[in-house]
Amino acid sequence: MEKENVPQHDPNLSKKDLKELVYATDENGNYTTALSTGWEPKAIALSNAIDDIKERAEEAKLKVKRGEVSPICYYMELHKMDLSILAGYVEMWKWRVKRHFKPAVFAKLSDKTLQKYATAFDISLAELKNFKTD
Repeated sequence: MEKENVPQHDPNLSKKDLKELVYATDENGNYTTALSTGWEPKAIALSNAIDDIKERAEEAKLKVKRGEVSPICYYMELHKMDLSILAGYVEMWKWRVKRHFKPAVFAKLSDKTLQKYATAFDISLAELKNFKTD
């Protein structure tokens, strides 16, 4: 793509005065860098991904309300994490983290273990223990 044709579309990035560094060719055909605020297909893909994340978080919230999963599952989705990422943050095996999704197991976790999750989610221990679904 030529430098003068670098897309400048995405309103999501331009609102925050953020620009993305991309490679383009200059008038001599040499590769150079240019700043872009994005392009429409990328904006659509990003919007769809964000909508999907919000939907998964709401679904997890309903499961917490029904007693099917623990608040850990909800906060994991809310903070755009997956099982591997969360396990890394709390320094536990994935199978242990997955086990903590069970409400009965979650209820028996020590404050020390819960604090690891609270720190990973940037919330207080009280918020994690007293999760409100309202």
